[in-house]
Order: sequence, then C-alpha cells, then structure tokens
Amino acid sequence: QVQLVESGGGLVQAGGSLRLSCVASGSIFNLRAMGWYRQAPGKERELVARIWSGGSTNYADSVKGRFTISRDNAKNTVYLQMNSLKVEDTAVYYCNLNGGRSAADYWGRGTQITVSS
Repeated sequence: QVQLVESGGGLVQAGGSLRLSCVASGSIFNLRAMGWYRQAPGKERELVARIWSGGSTNYADSVKGRFTISRDNAKNTVYLQMNSLKVEDTAVYYCNLNGGRSAADYWGRGTQITVSS
C-alpha cells in the first residue's frame, strides 16, 4: 500500500504564496508520476500539476506561470509552489501518485486552500 500525506494548506490573501508538500511512503514501485489535483465546491476534481518519473511536467492552463511542481526523490516528496494566488484557486488540494503494476492511482486526504480577496 501507498500512503500520501499532504501539508502546507491554509488561508492566504489574493496575491500571496503557499507551498504544498506531499510525502509518499509504503510500497512504492514502478512510480510513473506524482501530482496535485484540486476540487472546488460544486466542481469536479481537476489536474493542477503533474511531474513524471522522467522529470517532465504538466500544468493546468489556469496555473501556468504561477505554480511550480517539483520533487525530491530521496525524500519521496513532491512540492507545489503556488504564487500569485487567486480567489478562484480556493479548493481542496489532493496529492496523487500513479504507479504499481496496474498504474493505479493513490490519493492523499487533501488539504484546504482558501484564498481571500
């Protein structure tokens, strides 16, 4: 089993910054990608940013130029640096790991980010 624990959420004013961290533990093998998703009230969960095992990254158009995903392989940790936060970034942010024999998705419990105007 894989466990993901997020930290770093909270309340911030628009224009501010936050950094999320996600530590993975457990039986991690054939890791394909780690990433961050978010879900706002009344909306579907959406991809925010993802980093593949080879180092390439994907970002949602809405966060390009403001968010940066990175990882520390030695610590099994992925980070999301969020700058120039907007009210519309308010959501629960979930850490995701894709890997294993069947390319399964594993999820953290989520961390709330609230951006006030």
